[in-house]
Amino acid sequence: MPAEKPLPTEGHCRSCGEPGLQTFLSLGSTPLADALVRPEDADAPEAHFPLDVAFCPNCALVQILEEVPAEQLFVDNYLYFSSFSDELLRHSREHALGLVEGRGLDSGSLVVELASNDGYLLKNFAEQGIPVLGVDPAPDQAEAANAAGIPTLAEFFGPELAERILDEHGPADVIIANNVMAHVPDLNGFVAGMAELVAEDGLITVENPYVRDLITHCEFDTIYHEHFCYYSCTAVDALVRRHGMFLNDVEYFPNLHGGTLRWHIQPFENVSERAASMLEAERRDGLDTFGYYASFGERVEEIRRELLKLLGELRDSGASIAAYGAAAKGSTLLNYMGIGTDLLDYVVDRNVHKQGLLMPGVHVPIKDPSALLEEQPDYVLLLAWNFTEEIISQQSEYLDRGGRFITPIPRPEIL
Repeated sequence: MPAEKPLPTEGHCRSCGEPGLQTFLSLGSTPLADALVRPEDADAPEAHFPLDVAFCPNCALVQILEEVPAEQLFVDNYLYFSSFSDELLRHSREHALGLVEGRGLDSGSLVVELASNDGYLLKNFAEQGIPVLGVDPAPDQAEAANAAGIPTLAEFFGPELAERILDEHGPADVIIANNVMAHVPDLNGFVAGMAELVAEDGLITVENPYVRDLITHCEFDTIYHEHFCYYSCTAVDALVRRHGMFLNDVEYFPNLHGGTLRWHIQPFENVSERAASMLEAERRDGLDTFGYYASFGERVEEIRRELLKLLGELRDSGASIAAYGAAAKGSTLLNYMGIGTDLLDYVVDRNVHKQGLLMPGVHVPIKDPSALLEEQPDYVLLLAWNFTEEIISQQSEYLDRGGRFITPIPRPEIL
């Protein structure tokens, strides 16, 4: 629920270290979003942690207040594999090929990716004979990357590892950090490591969902314990300048993960008109003020009421309802709203590592997407709404048979 007025907490900002964070949303106490449950463990207790979101009035960083140990998040319970999304693979290949051409990368270059997952992006460089190195602490994903011929270190990234990579491989011409900077509890250590590793004329590209879209479209389900921070250009600019680097350019992808920015960060200042315009727009619209975020909690609660009403009415009419996407955002939505097997029959997901398990907290079973044709539920709730077009394209036969999709964000709607 929203705060009536700024509520200072005892915590300090993860970026600038200032006290006085102002809370604007509480999603209650929830299980870890990626801690899927084995059926035989369904009766065992699950760890729950507070999920409260706050704004830093000093540097404008939006962040959660709780800090779960990184090993518990990304080693013990992490089953996300990037290669299961066709859309993400296309986006990543375009990014890689653009860097090869734009930066003139060749066999004498070095590309380092942080949170490289199963090597899905780096393989595009390796195919052209460009040396690559992945870094990812998740053991299964790192093992898959190494098996695919993408050298990967199964470690957390920070200044010490950056120095070791520098000693062994030299400076990186390009560092890529996609959808990872939100996952970093030691934010300054992570950025300091990138500043240490990047070449003097090198480039760092960082992608993360845009906090403006999170607020505008009420994407509350992208908030979970694995996401420590939610970024504006203003917050990123302040963060990287603290480490002697500069936000020189910004790209915007409105249809990726509900709205994603790609920040171009370099160890010298050459700010593009596009980046300057983005920063000015944020100042003009108040993204650096608490007022921009203050009513968010009320809007989240309204979505909760509407979706529960819709699903309840469909169930009362005898409809069968499944869901698509056993991702972290789905866990946040189901647990915050209290949606379990009373309203959903099952969730489907293409990730074979998740099939046969149960969603955290609510224990809805996870099946292969083939279940949608085998059982033909009347409705499918799109928990992975950020891939709506891809899912609809994949499930054309389900639709042709009369199935209907429900999207929960930004407002519950039957498509």
